[in-house]
Amino acid sequence: MATAAATSVKLTGELPGAVDEKCYAEIPLHSPGIWGLPNPSLFLDFNLPLLLLQLAVIFILTQSLHLVLKRIRLPRLISEILAGIILGPTMLGKIPNFTENLFPQSGEIFIDLMSKIGYIFFIFLSGVKMDPKVVLRSGSRAWTVGLLAVILPVASFASFYFGFFSQDANMHRYRQPAAQSIFLIQGLIAFPVVASLLVDLKIMNSELGRLALASSLISDLFSNLGLTIFSTLRIGLLAEITTVISVQSFVLLLGIILLIVFTVRPISLWVIKRTPEGRPVNSVYITWASVCVLLALILVDNAGLNYQYGPFILGLVIPDGPPLGSTLVDKLETLVSGMLAPLLITYCGMKVNLVDLYDLVFLNWIWVMVFFCFTVKYASVFLSALACKVPPKDAAALAFIMTSQGVIQMSFYLNNVINQTVDGETFSMLTASVLLIAALSHFCVGTLYDHTRIYAGYQKRDIQHASSNSELRLLSCAHRFDDVVGARKILDASFPCKESPLSVYALHLVELAGRASPVLIDHQLGQKNTSGVARSQKMVEVFIAFETQFLGSASTHFFTSMSLPRFMHQDICSLAFDKLASMIILPFHRKWNQQGKIILDSSNLRTINNNVLDLAPCSVGILIDRQKIKRLASQSGNESSMYQVAVVFMGGNDDREALAYAKRMSRSPELQLTVVRFVSWDIDVRENQWDAVLDAEMLKEVRLLGQHQDNIVYREERVKDGAETALIIHAMEEAFDLIMVGRRHRDDLQQLLGLNEWNDLPELGPVGDMLAAAEINRPVSVLVVQQQIVKNK
Repeated sequence: MATAAATSVKLTGELPGAVDEKCYAEIPLHSPGIWGLPNPSLFLDFNLPLLLLQLAVIFILTQSLHLVLKRIRLPRLISEILAGIILGPTMLGKIPNFTENLFPQSGEIFIDLMSKIGYIFFIFLSGVKMDPKVVLRSGSRAWTVGLLAVILPVASFASFYFGFFSQDANMHRYRQPAAQSIFLIQGLIAFPVVASLLVDLKIMNSELGRLALASSLISDLFSNLGLTIFSTLRIGLLAEITTVISVQSFVLLLGIILLIVFTVRPISLWVIKRTPEGRPVNSVYITWASVCVLLALILVDNAGLNYQYGPFILGLVIPDGPPLGSTLVDKLETLVSGMLAPLLITYCGMKVNLVDLYDLVFLNWIWVMVFFCFTVKYASVFLSALACKVPPKDAAALAFIMTSQGVIQMSFYLNNVINQTVDGETFSMLTASVLLIAALSHFCVGTLYDHTRIYAGYQKRDIQHASSNSELRLLSCAHRFDDVVGARKILDASFPCKESPLSVYALHLVELAGRASPVLIDHQLGQKNTSGVARSQKMVEVFIAFETQFLGSASTHFFTSMSLPRFMHQDICSLAFDKLASMIILPFHRKWNQQGKIILDSSNLRTINNNVLDLAPCSVGILIDRQKIKRLASQSGNESSMYQVAVVFMGGNDDREALAYAKRMSRSPELQLTVVRFVSWDIDVRENQWDAVLDAEMLKEVRLLGQHQDNIVYREERVKDGAETALIIHAMEEAFDLIMVGRRHRDDLQQLLGLNEWNDLPELGPVGDMLAAAEINRPVSVLVVQQQIVKNK
């Protein structure tokens, strides 16, 4: 039978007039088992079995509550707080000997330490997930919301505090430090809390989510900067040597930050360059990163600041995303966010006592302060968002997101309890306020925001509404090398120049093989190539050649996405959203050989295209490429020296978008553009008048351009129905290299009458479906265009 192990803690003390005595206290750690004890219940006297039982009880209760509460759209945080309240003195703690046996005060230190370690690494991972460059890239909208969300509440809180809680106010002066701490913590907008809420609601990649992330990051950085300055000054005030101590503390903190930045950042970049593309970072580097977290914690803690700033700064310095940032998150996220960090919330909940309350006057003041702070923060975000032309419903949802509270606020409240700034009653009320605000925010955001609008934007991201001299950003997707060759012809026809530059983001979509995790590879990071992504290299060379051909006017950026087909549309839309692309060019799901026979017809690729059309944050073009057939035509000597492009125009958003792209192409001296407008013989009284005005305005511009440019031809074709339209379009197949058409038209359009009934590929529309017919073996390519769908109302 194994014997019980014990840890000896050495206690020394010297008493006046007494001999030096040394005392030892044995803390039992391992249990010999229930069979080795005279009473099986005595195993709770050993710390390791007791700790394991405590953890089991906490997580079983938390998970059980979450299984119920998630059905009414409440976050896990609510379950974690409620689990602590149930196990604490409010409920089960009232049972005689329950707390003494299961959660004795002597064993509390172990849960405390585990929760603190989990919170430290949670803050570190939150920093890793942040991209500080977002602050520099953020537009005026994010800066306005982020700064006003800090400045207005701080000014209001200061006025409220000094107006009501001065020395001659009704509140006792020993309560004033608690009120001061409440205002400071309530004013925080914590980026990790906002990010967790967006992940729970699955709107991280939406326009609202990106705005919330950028605004909260700006607010978090500036509020932390303010708190750091405040803490530094307070150190000097407490020491009564204000100037010297404050300066020393500030210089020490600045030195620590510079040390972390100028040592960790270069090492991180070196690790990234040593890591092969598509591979995770070596586990040795993950171990060293974890050690650095503890070292940063020690440095900042000894500087006299809150211990969480060290790991947070370290996380900010480490590059986010693959390979280093993503590997750190993959390795640590489950243990930290799934087990250790939630333990801090439950531990705080166990200290809540909602039964034994005495100072009801101050408790009422607490709720007044919380309500005042919440109202001011909400109004600051909501009004500033409205001023930035964010739709009202989204502005309301954004305000709830940025006023939400969570583990960061709980941590600060717990620190104030430890520092004896607030008492148990105050802490109980503040914890209850976190629970209510978190539940309200989660529920209201889920109600206000339409999840189907995940990539919907607040601004136009298409070609028609962009300035003719602005940079055009295109995302070109490819599954095979043939797709790159087809896209290259379109890019050449786009004719980038210094007056109208072109940025191309190329994405190679690779189906995930085996059980590896999905990964997005940025080929600009200078990582080593591996055989797994070597097939992307030929594609990279095509785009490098394109960039070299139009040096100074075109730039290319190449990415490889390895994921399952059912998630590829998310990678496409997310990258287009990040890079502010105006159009996504997708390859058609059918491929032809040189004889004009179909050699590929993939249902997976068609599904991907359909999903992108539904969710895209910008315009979309599906390229039906028949260049292989064109090689045979060139051998026969029938190919013209000019690249012949036609636009089939019948009116509507999509046709205008196709024409806008064609107008950019017409700048090329080697391209001949023909715009064919199909007009019905009958006067269409049901035609949308605004659409008619926009169509007429754009066609007028084309006719004016045609008067100054010999390579632009405009003509009209009058047709009675879809049959006549089809005859004319089929005749165009012989004359043009590329035909551009809009995807969507009115169902009752006279020019398409009868064609909708024969539409086999709805994602191409009636005209695109006709030009994508399998039996066409002529060397003509087709670009089916859908303008950005804006869902912001």
